[in-house]
Amino acid sequence: MSRPAPQRAPRRIVVVGAGIAGLASAALLAADGHQVTLLERSEQLGGRAGRWEQDGFVFDTGPSWWLMPECFEHFFGLLGERLEDHVELVRLDPGYRVLGQRYAHPLDLGGGREASIAAFEREEPGAGAALEAYLRSAREAYELATGSFLSTTFSRVSGRTLRAVLPRAGALVRLLRESLHDRAARTVADTRLRQVLGYPAVFLGATPRTAPSLYHLMSAMDLGDGVRYPMGGFARLVEVLRDLAIARGVRMRTGVEVTAIRTAPRRALPGGRRSRVTGVLLAPAGAADDPGPATEHLAADLVVSAADLHHTETALLPAEARSYPQRWWDGRTSGPGAVLALLGVRGTLPSLAHHTLMFTEDWDLNFAQILEGPPQAPDPASIYVCRPSATDPGTAPPGHENLFVLIPVSPDALDGSSVGGGGRDGSGDADVEAAVDRAIAQISSWAGEEDLASRIVLRRTIGPADFARDLHSWRGNALGPAHTLRQSAFLRGSQRSRRVDGLLYAGGTTAPGVGVPMCLISAENVLKLVRGDRSDAPLPEVPLPGAEEPEPRTSAPSTDRARPRPSPPAAHRRRARP
Repeated sequence: MSRPAPQRAPRRIVVVGAGIAGLASAALLAADGHQVTLLERSEQLGGRAGRWEQDGFVFDTGPSWWLMPECFEHFFGLLGERLEDHVELVRLDPGYRVLGQRYAHPLDLGGGREASIAAFEREEPGAGAALEAYLRSAREAYELATGSFLSTTFSRVSGRTLRAVLPRAGALVRLLRESLHDRAARTVADTRLRQVLGYPAVFLGATPRTAPSLYHLMSAMDLGDGVRYPMGGFARLVEVLRDLAIARGVRMRTGVEVTAIRTAPRRALPGGRRSRVTGVLLAPAGAADDPGPATEHLAADLVVSAADLHHTETALLPAEARSYPQRWWDGRTSGPGAVLALLGVRGTLPSLAHHTLMFTEDWDLNFAQILEGPPQAPDPASIYVCRPSATDPGTAPPGHENLFVLIPVSPDALDGSSVGGGGRDGSGDADVEAAVDRAIAQISSWAGEEDLASRIVLRRTIGPADFARDLHSWRGNALGPAHTLRQSAFLRGSQRSRRVDGLLYAGGTTAPGVGVPMCLISAENVLKLVRGDRSDAPLPEVPLPGAEEPEPRTSAPSTDRARPRPSPPAAHRRRARP
């Protein structure tokens, strides 16, 4: 059977924001026969997945870990495409390196399940067997999540999901009640190994003590499946999504700011919706505060906002149309902010892997400094360093290295105070530049690159104030609301407005959560909402040209570049047939 036809006539759809979720939503909706216009306030596409180029250096300014490969494969399958025809993936070995101040040697991980188990055993006798059991549990939790809790609009709970969840209800309750920190602590004794198991919470905008242990499923990805890198960086994925969207008829407009989502009164609808979308108001980017005669009304039957949800709700909608007013946000927990450093370095940095994590001994203090008190950058900080030039020579000029450094810091305070914004060559706010100076000294000391500071030939910094200004990010955070227990799954919010008929949401600030794979799934869920599809399983993929049956898939990728498609969780294996 071919792709199900839209349940209604083609509609005029406006998508706000051309980040990963916006591009993905636009492509899927246009492929489904709708007239789609994608609006972006910046001249550059990608949102958080941005790119900055200078003097032969090419930096990703956002995501850099390629995890959950089957989610990427599945999204491309929804468009009748093969990921490997568009993106060249390289498997990293090691997947990442962990350095600590008091450790005499680096810890290399992420080269696959067996390699990770062996590495744990070398660090702590018995830790290998403990990790093996941990990864079995992580895989089960991962398949439960991907099969039942991600590709859903939470419109209903199907019998299929009940059959999958009920036998595991007791274990699921324990995973939700226990913190990731406590789960790691009862698995291994070594501090660094515990940190490795707890660190995935940071990917979720949370901390090991606030993230439910259900999220130990993240270890099934980095420690079990390994880590990959898309040649050209994540900016390459943005380019591909742009091209796929345009090929399906999406009209793209950059340099335009949506200043309001227009609505009209309507009789009360099921779910409490009191109005309907009629379109959006636009102004040239930079002129949003003075719309005047430059304001343009763009009519629409549906609006999909892939912009920050807080901005959408509190700035683009009138008070009576807000499903998530400011008082709702006042009770939410923000993820951390981030100070980013984009560094061009003369010479080589062989002591750094493609991904390197540097953990301080007392990272509870780190998290307390981030989440408590006035906005600040921890000192010392647990930092992340990406060296893409280790894999991709196109990211730096010959004889140079490309470094991306992420320092978790406090989000902006509710009173508006902030760590600040960045700039070129040390011109950013004092707290931002001081945090980067300390990080450079830390990398130099811990990695043994003693002359690092003197070899930096290019420096740009980015801080929470930049996230707030450029991305309308709530409290200047880097990822979105934290994945705490009360901010996960259906508690995270709905992708459909409760007050406005025809207003949908996509992206990392709404369900199902943060990260590029979640953004792709949120786009798929938008398509479901538009179709009226209430299922809680991934949609069928479009068959490849000339293919009558799904292609055979191996249990895991076996080569670095030209590789077969990985085997997805069972729920992703449904493929439409001609």
